Amino acid sequence: MSIPRLKSYLSIVATVLVLGQALTAQAADLPDFTQLVEQASPAVVNISTTQKLPDRKVSDMQGLEGLPPEIQQFFRGFPQPRSPNGGGGGGRQREAQSLGSGFIISKDGYILTNNHVVADADEIVVRLADRSELKAKLVGTDPRSDVALLKIDGKDLPTLKLGKSKDLKAGQWVVAIGSPFGFDHTVTQGIVSAVGRSLPNENYVPFIQTDVPINPGNSGGPLFNLNGEVVGINSQIYTRSGGFMGVSFAIPIDVAMDVSDQLKAGGKVSRGWLGVVIQEVNKDLAESFGLDKPAGALVAQVQEGGPAAKGGLQVGDVILSMNGQPIELSADLPHLVGALKAGDKASLDVIREGKRKTVDLTVGAIPDEGKEMDLAKAKGAERSSNRLGISVVELSDEQKKANDLKGGVLIKEVQDGPAALIGLQPGDVITHLNNQSITSAAQFTEIAKALPKNRSVSMRVLRQGRASFITFKLAE
Repeated sequence: MSIPRLKSYLSIVATVLVLGQALTAQAADLPDFTQLVEQASPAVVNISTTQKLPDRKVSDMQGLEGLPPEIQQFFRGFPQPRSPNGGGGGGRQREAQSLGSGFIISKDGYILTNNHVVADADEIVVRLADRSELKAKLVGTDPRSDVALLKIDGKDLPTLKLGKSKDLKAGQWVVAIGSPFGFDHTVTQGIVSAVGRSLPNENYVPFIQTDVPINPGNSGGPLFNLNGEVVGINSQIYTRSGGFMGVSFAIPIDVAMDVSDQLKAGGKVSRGWLGVVIQEVNKDLAESFGLDKPAGALVAQVQEGGPAAKGGLQVGDVILSMNGQPIELSADLPHLVGALKAGDKASLDVIREGKRKTVDLTVGAIPDEGKEMDLAKAKGAERSSNRLGISVVELSDEQKKANDLKGGVLIKEVQDGPAALIGLQPGDVITHLNNQSITSAAQFTEIAKALPKNRSVSMRVLRQGRASFITFKLAE
């Protein structure tokens, strides 16, 4: 063999050895979940439920199967109607069954799972790791956090160690154990993708986002850190296909245990409430309100007589922090408020009319149902047209009183122009324009005439009782 060829050969051998050592070192760095799974599995349970339904209701449920929601709480496994007598009809009663997971948190038989796993169930059966089955009692549920607490009869049952979800960081390894598709004690792994994640219509849970594979039946099962401690309850996935797409969400165990303790003590959950509607502060809104950067929670609506109104919070305030905790995104505020109890004190750092100030108030208890405003019909008042391309009328005193409004104008027509471009519709109510409260149609027209050009202008709009600030620019 020639010298050059020998050198080339030795170089290749050296490269292979280096790569081999690197791969060996990388494999050694990967976590081994064997011990964690062996220790934790005995306390993870399978939960099956039965709900008795008339034939008509079963048909209604079947009709929902084709809907394509992008956020689906479907881990429960899809209900499967069945008839004891094989065919339907005649008002006979059928049963819908669902499947989920849970885990034991006390030796005397308390179990945590998701509310949607056991919702409306007539019978709940818990299957333990030794294959024994026990009927469970529903201690209480909290639909807002999707947490449920069950109780089975038992002594010296295996339990799980509880960790602190607040210590989680993006990039950490996590493990899920559950019963996807009924396969008990299935183990999947991944990493934390984000913490404190907000989801549509889920205002009170700062979700843990992971890429742990989750499927129907995993719902209610535990999410572990590498120390074998429960840090969350697997709850939802984001999907466009109906199956797992790499994005799953878990309820932080800190939130779940607070709910569990309250359910155990009184059967219900007390959660803080301010009585406001808030929205995100984008770049244009930040400019219109004179902020240095987009941050905070913009108060779009204040409920009359609520804690915020009593404490002096106003529409148009931008909340930057609460009790010293910064609010970067508007979704941060409900998480902080929801963690408080009725009667707790809250100190809010706000921007009002370009000036910083502090608003101190007492947190109230969240009501069961919100009040919706009906502004579909407006009478009286002359119409007023303006450069925005809309016709507006004033609200009657009766409408203002019924909807807790002190002023505002109702849009009756939308022509071609700036208003149409930003999506305004007949029936919308405008209460503020360019940071000024609207008291009449004539005043609205005068403010509209004086609007600046080529600068972000804010407008507060109520649509079907929901208030929000929007921005636009006039170029002419």
